[in-house]
Amino acid sequence: MKHYRQAAILDLVTGESIGSQDELRRRLRVKGFNATQATISRDIKDLRLVKRAADGSYQKPGDELGNRAHTDAAVRRAVVDYLRSVDQVQQLLVLRTDAGLAQPLALAIDRAQLREVIGTVAGDDTILVITCHARAGREVTRLFEGWARG
Repeated sequence: MKHYRQAAILDLVTGESIGSQDELRRRLRVKGFNATQATISRDIKDLRLVKRAADGSYQKPGDELGNRAHTDAAVRRAVVDYLRSVDQVQQLLVLRTDAGLAQPLALAIDRAQLREVIGTVAGDDTILVITCHARAGREVTRLFEGWARG
């Protein structure tokens, strides 16, 4: 349960501005986790979360705005360098790369934390990208194809 709770904490602080342990506790309860303040405090320490100077919200170390721009540039560069084709079926995208290049592209997509992307599964030359819904799948397909075309 600890790992699920900590993953939920990371999702929350990555996607929202959360500035207090009490606020984090309330958001966790909505997600089905009933944690005490002491447990949340230990989780924050285990996850090495820090507070942003700008607004006092929790973040992972190194998640400053400059890092976001670097991550966005990295995923774009990876798409340009590795992507060969995209096929969409509803909210599922199948990306094709040359042999051995699916892993670095999937890693770049995962690190970019695109709002529309739930996750990726990569093989040797194929990546399954799961998006929130079919419309998000179309948006990501257009984005990646646009980048790949230059």
